[in-house]
Amino acid sequence: MKCLFLAAGFATRLYPLTQNFPKPLLKVGERNILDRLVDDLESTRLIDGYCVVTNARFVDHFHEWVKTRPENIAVVNDGTTTNETRLGAVRDLALGIESLKIDDDLLVLAGDNLLDFSLKGFLEYAREKGTSCAMRYNEPDVEKLKRCGVMQIDAQDRVVSMEEKPPKPQSHWCAPPFYYYRREDLPLVATALKEGCGVDAPGSFLAWLAAHVPVHAYLMPGKRFDVGTLESYNRIREMFQRRDA
Repeated sequence: MKCLFLAAGFATRLYPLTQNFPKPLLKVGERNILDRLVDDLESTRLIDGYCVVTNARFVDHFHEWVKTRPENIAVVNDGTTTNETRLGAVRDLALGIESLKIDDDLLVLAGDNLLDFSLKGFLEYAREKGTSCAMRYNEPDVEKLKRCGVMQIDAQDRVVSMEEKPPKPQSHWCAPPFYYYRREDLPLVATALKEGCGVDAPGSFLAWLAAHVPVHAYLMPGKRFDVGTLESYNRIREMFQRRDA
């Protein structure tokens, strides 16, 4: 199984901190965000190759980071230099798959999120289901749901539908940016783009896919932390510093 990190955003809400430095490499406690994610995945012994898709402004930072890791990590540059010209998460996913000729089950993660639980349970769940899978958690705040991917789930955990940033959310099941795609479903990324799939939100492909093949949703056993603003970064950094102590 391979793992692809989406890390081509420009993190404008964190300026000036991220004006010339990528958010996934910000320190949180004793380690940066990507180190924490990769360390957890290495503990599962289920991943045998990694890819980071980033932009032209930050690509050198990721090349330097790769030198500090013993794992097989490829860096793909999507060529963009500004937030206004970014390709979008789904096009970056397609670029990573095509550039590295990925022909394996693929875990796709936003490179700027942290978790207080291991991803091992999610990977085992996906293998047990034998389908592409998403994660889910219950979000009671309707205003927050309007800024997320919202899923409708049946009694067997199957994703009945999903909508990104719905004006009228149809459920309280929120989909964070963590996805498992079966090898057989990867060619459908290109198909989805040809059919007009949304490109900016990472969940847009999952939403398209769930309308065409079975997709299941794993109930998150803990919390995730999105480093979105300077305020949230400082709060999360202090939290993990205490955990690392």
